[in-house]
Amino acid sequence: MNRGRPHALIAKFSGHIGSAVFALVLLASFDVTAQEGSAAEIGKQLANPLGNVWALFTEVDYNWSEGDLSNGKWRSGQSILLQPVMPIPITDDSSLITRPTLPVILSIDQPDGIKNPETGEASFSSNDGLGDMQLPLLYTRTPAQGERWQFGYGPSLQFPTHSGGLGTDTWEAGPAGVVIYKTEALTAGLLAQYWWNYAEDGSDVQDTSHGSLLYFGFWNLPDAWQVGFNPTITYNDKAESNNKWNVPVGLTVAKTIKFGKLPIKFQLGVQKSIVRQEALGQDFQIKINIIPVIPGLVKRPIF
Repeated sequence: MNRGRPHALIAKFSGHIGSAVFALVLLASFDVTAQEGSAAEIGKQLANPLGNVWALFTEVDYNWSEGDLSNGKWRSGQSILLQPVMPIPITDDSSLITRPTLPVILSIDQPDGIKNPETGEASFSSNDGLGDMQLPLLYTRTPAQGERWQFGYGPSLQFPTHSGGLGTDTWEAGPAGVVIYKTEALTAGLLAQYWWNYAEDGSDVQDTSHGSLLYFGFWNLPDAWQVGFNPTITYNDKAESNNKWNVPVGLTVAKTIKFGKLPIKFQLGVQKSIVRQEALGQDFQIKINIIPVIPGLVKRPIF
């Protein structure tokens, strides 16, 4: 896609977003009294990856990538991230936070890897399907009243759920850790994950070693508004030196609203990568989050 068409792309997929919002509003008829609290308080909890609120985290991404393979021209992609957030109480003061993430690729321009000497760019084809699912399992202790720091740690798994060549054929595992700092005005922190494949040496399965770092901060404003940032840095140790990193910066605005008893958080963010893969890497992103709170399916501590 060239640089002049991002508005047309957003208009093309606005119908999908409208349908999703309508479906979520219908959930307001269900009982979510287990998630009582003001919209502002719920918005604060949803900004914390270790919060105790069950929710359906949904993200619609519009991505533009560029690099040597595209001869500096933007190539487009659209995807939806589905991530149910399920904090399971282990004891009265500890929980296991599960956040399975499944990418649904609506469209992505993929290069064949060979540059045409006449045009200076590779040929691209559009693809769609599922990506690989990630599953971090984070143990955390509930902070005491007034305590500002919270920590979480545990394993993170990745499964080859992809279709159409939109992932790797590897089963992967590694560590995950979270550190959170909270005040009345601010929620900030880091979520780091790293994965290696655990196929046997000498197998035909691709050897992998890669990680991600979500860094975020949200300031609480009146009327359940928030402003902040939540980009994710990615690193691939197996890539060539000039294709290992993607480092975005961004700005996000959020608002939590109650439809009847159903709280829903809406977020709109933009990101620009200040470091990206030279061959082809994400350069710009618009993301829309729709996050309805749902009833907790596990309410009593397991132990």
